[in-house]
Parts: sequence; structure tokens; C-alpha cells
Amino acid sequence: MIGQGHVLVTGATGNIGSEVLAALAARGIPARAASRDPSAIAGSVAFDLEDGSTWDAALEGADRLFLVRPPAISDVGETLIPFVVRARELGVGHVVFLSVAGAGSNRFVPHRAVEDHLRATSEHFTNLRPGFFAQNLQDAYRLDIVEDDRIYVPAGRSQVNWIDGRDIAEAAAVVFSDPDAHRAADYTLAGPGAVPWSEVTGALEDAIGRPIRYEPASVLGYALHLRRRGLPRGAIAVQTALHFLLRFGQGAQEDPTLERLLGRPGRTIRDYVSAHAHVWAKPPIHDTTQREDAP
Repeated sequence: MIGQGHVLVTGATGNIGSEVLAALAARGIPARAASRDPSAIAGSVAFDLEDGSTWDAALEGADRLFLVRPPAISDVGETLIPFVVRARELGVGHVVFLSVAGAGSNRFVPHRAVEDHLRATSEHFTNLRPGFFAQNLQDAYRLDIVEDDRIYVPAGRSQVNWIDGRDIAEAAAVVFSDPDAHRAADYTLAGPGAVPWSEVTGALEDAIGRPIRYEPASVLGYALHLRRRGLPRGAIAVQTALHFLLRFGQGAQEDPTLERLLGRPGRTIRDYVSAHAHVWAKPPIHDTTQREDAP
């Protein structure tokens, strides 16, 4: 049954949260954005998982919740889980949690603890477990593509089954449109099929009109590269491990659940790249030389 309130969307300024807002709007499902910077989205509410004083106001009027774990938060026992407890106390029914592929068998990812809490306390939840985000190309890889015309990761000659965040968002909207049909469900979400890195660089070249190469990095070389980029140690460790595991097929898994939920195949990596070509454009070069006749 669909409630009379709205969906509170956490992580609303992120790649997935922003798409969830759009997907809910397309289905006519009322939603409200929650953000640490409420000025970033019109009509949003101030919310910080690490500041409990913001929770009650953010949850006011919400009867469903889209829950995202910010990458910077690893201690979910002091943040996400108490927030879910408070949300239930204030009348939130169905929770859709953006988890991660493999969380069901990996107790070391923080998402697993959140999943376990949801499962132990209510049947009104759905865990979405997406695979490797296409949006990594506009986040983790963007500077390498723009500045160096390359993708540089320690993934060897692996293949990756990329999933577009727009498809994840549409899956979330499907769940919110009929929460009872998706109670206590764990959905692994995968793209339309694994492709080699040459397919990704080829899609980029076609979209932005310049050569892009894939350069396999060593583990040490990649960690040093991220350090030069200014990433903190924790993020370097996570990024390096994530990409190293791609060598062993961790990002190539296939699953029919996304197509079943959406009624169509997921978007391909070429679909994603062609829709976001502006992200990897070179910045304009300004001529700073002074003309002889300039004042």
C-alpha cells in the first residue's frame, strides 16, 4: 500500500539520489530531498547523518525512505542504524536501502550491517544491491580522462558489467510505487552485460571526439596516483581494492532482476557515455598573451 506522506530521499545531491528524485517525480510519487546543503536543491531539508539534531525535522511527513550510505561514513552503528530506528519511531514504513552487490555474503562491507538491521526489525524494506556504477566515469575517472586522455585503474584485462544510475533510480521508483510487492526483498542489480575496457574507451572516443586509452595500473602505482590526487588513505585503500578485485570477475556478474523490474534491458555503457559527453570535455584554453595594441 502506498502511504499518504512522501519519500524522504537521502543523498539527494549525489549521482543516485538526484536520479531517484527525478524517477519519483516521473511517476507522480511525492518526494523530498534531504541534504547537508539544503540550498543545493529547491524545497530540500537540512539533513546530516552525523548530526542527530537534524533527523526529526528531515523525517517530518515522510512515510517512506530512500537510504544512502555516504562514502565517508564507515561506522553505520552510530549513524545509519540509529537513523533508521528513529525513522521507524516517527512513522516511516518502507525503507529502500542503496546497498552494494555481494553484501549478502560479505560481512566486511558496512552495508551488510544496515541490511541485517533492516531484516531483523521489520519486513518493510528492500535492499538494492547494484554492481559497478557507470557514474564512476564522471567521478573517480573524470580527471584522468579530461587531463590525461586515459582510464588508469588496476583492473588488468577484466570486463565490467556497468549499471547506469538512472536504471538504479528507476528500480527504486518501481519499489516505491508498490512497496508491499517488494517487502523483505534483496535485489541484485546488474547492467546488460560485461564489456572490455576497449568498449568503454571506444564509447568515450565516439562521444567526445578524441582518443582515450585504457592503461592498466599496478596496485602500488594506482595507490600513489590517488595519493597525488589528494585522496585520503581510507579512500585510497577502498578504491584500490575495488578495482583490483575486478581482475577476478567481481564487476562482471549478471543478473536478470533489473530487466524484470524495469520491463526492459538496462542501459549500456554507450548509452550512458553518449548522454553525458559534456562531462569529459577539455576546459577551454584562454589566450593570456597581451596584444600589442592592448591598453
